[in-house]
Amino acid sequence: MDQKWNFEVGDVVKLKKPHPCGSHEWEILRIGADFRLKCMGCGHQVMTERKMVEKNARGLTKAAEKQQG
Repeated sequence: MDQKWNFEVGDVVKLKKPHPCGSHEWEILRIGADFRLKCMGCGHQVMTERKMVEKNARGLTKAAEKQQG
C-alpha cells in the first residue's frame, strides 16, 4: 500500500501535517539517510529522517514541473 516516491533535489513534497506557518509544502535541498527540507511558506530549514518524509508524503511536485508553471 505504501507508495514509492522518487525524491530528487529541487522537488517540492507535500506533507501530511502543516508547518506552524500553515504551509504543507517543503522543497528538498538535500537527500540521503536524512533530508534537508525548506518550508515553502516561511523558508525555515529542517533536517529530518528519510523514513519520516516517506511516511508522511501526500504529494510530490517534480522540479521540472515547477519550472514549467
